[in-house]
Amino acid sequence: MLNLQRLRMLREVQRMGTLAKVARSMAYTPSAVSQQLALLEREAGVVLLEHVGRGVRLTPEAENLVHHADAMLARMELAESELAGSHTEVGGTLRIGAFQTAVMTVASRALDILDERHPKLAVDITQREVGEAYEGLLAHEFDVIIGEEYPGLAEPVREGVDRTTVIRDPLNLVIPGEGPLAETPHRFSDLKDAPWAMDPADQPTGQWARGICRSAGFEPRVRFDTRNPLIQAHLVRTGHAVALIPALLNRQYLAGTRLIGLPGDDHRMVYTSNRTGRASHPAILACREAFQEAVRGETAPEPDLRLTE
Repeated sequence: MLNLQRLRMLREVQRMGTLAKVARSMAYTPSAVSQQLALLEREAGVVLLEHVGRGVRLTPEAENLVHHADAMLARMELAESELAGSHTEVGGTLRIGAFQTAVMTVASRALDILDERHPKLAVDITQREVGEAYEGLLAHEFDVIIGEEYPGLAEPVREGVDRTTVIRDPLNLVIPGEGPLAETPHRFSDLKDAPWAMDPADQPTGQWARGICRSAGFEPRVRFDTRNPLIQAHLVRTGHAVALIPALLNRQYLAGTRLIGLPGDDHRMVYTSNRTGRASHPAILACREAFQEAVRGETAPEPDLRLTE
């Protein structure tokens, strides 16, 4: 009989392309991965892998096995979800991958809700950017992820993954409350000479922010290139930069600044994603409910004014 764990390993080879990457993802050594796949080949009675350069490629027979493995893994998780649903209390360990501002804002409130309602449920949260979080979800490193999607930069919904929107979070221009950069802009193009604090250009958030500026006819002068929103907030608050920051972050971390609404009333979408087989698992349902309630308790601050084009 084919071993399900080895089938899962074959699936990871298809996804990642090298045995070394699979080993890191599944906490094995490369030689152990190779041995397990050799055992799977003997169980299957066919060649499963072909070496291509430094990587490997699945044979047609292996591709067919992976198709069945996906179905079996989803079915197994569905069975586990149904068994967990028969218990009177939600328990076990829930592993969450979440981006930075989610961890900094609504996650603590969601954890309070889960601790109060489900004391036997242990929740582990790991900070990951969205792309890395999805990789962890598909590799079974996480049970659920908290992701974000920026305007014009749609995040693809992966096959075998369920996604539910948590909040439509306004995006604001933030300027210092006093000093030379505190002068009220009326058009976005008024900011063409301002120093900016922005996420790096290779990040979706950085791409979106630069795109807003380019749409207004200028290339932003990015004086501070950082993925850390707390650093961006500090630089604005102390009068050294302007920035584009989500509303969820504004209330807690930007006291002493001014919020200016964007011309297009742009929002980011914050969502949860989990593997389809675990969609009905009590811990997943409890997590979604807790995050929904946590964001309902956060009222987005109203901007002082809204820019024109």
